[in-house]
Parts: sequence; C-alpha cells; structure tokens
Amino acid sequence: MIKPLSQRGRRNTPTPVATSVAIIGAGRGGTALMEIFANDPLVQIVGVAEINPGAPGLDLAKQLKIPITHDYRQLLTMERVDLIIDVSGDAEVWQFLQDFHRMGVTIIGGASAKFMWELIEARIRATAEIEKTLNKYQSLYRLYVKETGAAVTDERTRIACEIHDGFVQILAGVNFKLDLCQQLIRKNPRASLATIKESKAQLKLAIQEARQVIFNLRPLHYEKMDLIPGLTNYFASYQTQTHIATKFTVTGDEQTLFPRTKIFLFRIIQEALSNVEKHAKADRVSIKLDIGVDMLRVTITDNGVGFDLEAVLRDPEKWDHFGIKGILERARLVGGEGRVESKPGKGTKLIVEVPLGNKEEIGNGED
Repeated sequence: MIKPLSQRGRRNTPTPVATSVAIIGAGRGGTALMEIFANDPLVQIVGVAEINPGAPGLDLAKQLKIPITHDYRQLLTMERVDLIIDVSGDAEVWQFLQDFHRMGVTIIGGASAKFMWELIEARIRATAEIEKTLNKYQSLYRLYVKETGAAVTDERTRIACEIHDGFVQILAGVNFKLDLCQQLIRKNPRASLATIKESKAQLKLAIQEARQVIFNLRPLHYEKMDLIPGLTNYFASYQTQTHIATKFTVTGDEQTLFPRTKIFLFRIIQEALSNVEKHAKADRVSIKLDIGVDMLRVTITDNGVGFDLEAVLRDPEKWDHFGIKGILERARLVGGEGRVESKPGKGTKLIVEVPLGNKEEIGNGED
C-alpha cells in the first residue's frame, strides 16, 4: 500500500518524559535546586525531605506545591522517582543512601551534590546580576528620555522668553525710533540724527542678544566638539550679563571625553550658574574642572547667601526650585554622581564626579 504524501518521511518522535526528582534537604542547596528545576519542563520535583521546620526552602516548596516530608526514607518508597539528590549535609543520610539500591533510581550526594547546587547557585546569582543590571539601565534610559524631553521643553521656554524679553523688545524699540526719525527728519534734522544714533546702538545690542540666543542653542563648537573653548566663551558672556566675577580653571585633556559627556557637562555647568544668578545673590563664582585618567570632577563654588541644605532635602518642591534635582539627574545620566554643600551665609559648593575609562565607554558610547 502506498502511503499518502502527508505521511511520507514522518517519524514518530516520542514525547520527552520528565525526570522525577526527589530532594533531601531544603537549605541553601535544596532551595537552589528547586529554583532552577521548577522552570525546567524536563524535570518534575516529586518530593522534598527536611527535618528542620525553619529551613528556607520549605516556603518555596509550598509555593511550588511540592510534597514535603520529615522522613527522607519516604522518598525512597515512592512509586515514581528517577533521581534522588541529597544536599542535607548529613553523613548518616548519605551513608544510608550509598547502601540503598533500587532498579532505575540514581542517587547523587556528598561532594557531587554540593558541587551541583553550588553551580546552580552561581547561575542564579549571575542571572540576578544580569536582571539587576538590565533594570538599572532601563531605569536610566527612562530617566534619560524623561530628562531629555523636559530639558528640551525648558530650553524652548527659556529661549522663547529670552527672544521675547530681549531681542524682540529691542527691535520693537528700534522700529519706534525709526518711525520717530521719519517724522523729525524734516522738522528737526539734529534730533533725527540723535535718534538714529540711539537706534544704531540698540541694533548693536540686538545683534549681541541674537548671538547669545544662538550660542545658548549651540554652546559647543560642534564641528570639533571643543568643551574648553565653549565654556570659556560662555563664562565671558555670563560675567558680562550677570556682573558676577567668574573664575575658570581647568586641568587635564578634554580629548579623553566622549562628545555626549561634554554636552551633559556643559549643561550641568550652565544650569548651576543659572541657579547662582537666580538664587545665590553672589558676586563671585569659581568653576574648577579636573579631567583625570579615571575621573572627571567639576567643582562650582559661589560666595552667595547659601541655604539650609537639610531643609531643602526634606522638601521636594525646594529641591526642584533650587534646580539641584535636574543637575544631579544629568550627572546620573552619564554614570556620575553629584553632591551639594551649603550653609546659610556660607555660599554653596556643587561637586559633580563622572567615572571615565571603561565605564564611560559603556555608559556613553561614541556618538
């Protein structure tokens, strides 16, 4: 008889039968075995024996609905058991098992069982570390997305205010003066000339405002991603606008930094100096940038009024108000940490440290 095409070449693949395992001992070893075997479809735990009612693995066995007995010999009498693993550490139990013989039953104990569960524990720990690391980077990624979105919104709002309150207002004033010149040019040429000079001065100021807005949008020299020249230009502009004496010192080579780190560092410093202008009432601020082999450190110190750090730490609204939360979150996004030191009347010091080397390569990558 010719078989149909649908039946040709078909093999009868036997369904794999789960190995029935009994575990003696519900301590560290038994717990590790249950944790790994519980997720294995080719293994079925048919029983656990433990005499200590406080053993950590008993709760897990109950959760997994594994039969529990106080007498390990009951496991030996079960109808279906293929493998017995002794991780009790009891010499008498292991001696008894060595003398036990039953067709089709394999017994593992002693050093072999210990080695087995130690390997399994190591795997569990490695898996837990991987999950912990993944959760950490997922949290950082969510923070990065949230912080980046908020930063973009804040930058847009700030720049819109700068344009409206500065650049646009100046241009409106120039337009008004030019209208006035048009009216005076015949009636009072001398007054018209004076108005033109004022308009020219205002236009010069408007050009400076426009350049500042553009600089705030692109603070670094993006073709070369130069951090130090970008900061130097920013500090000069900051000092001119705020009348706060600004001192900048730097050690180390910025070429060791990745572009993303440079951008985040610039924004951290920019945010910190903005806080000095808004809240510190300072007339001096110093910025010290140290770029070492393994660590980047930036220290920003002002001689302002300072604040009660403990009170601010207890009040999330004040923490946000002083702009500290955003700075610390930016530091975290490049794998770093930040801390603040301040006392009323003693000024404020902000320190941000970012590990370099392998950690930076993993956290940032080259753009």
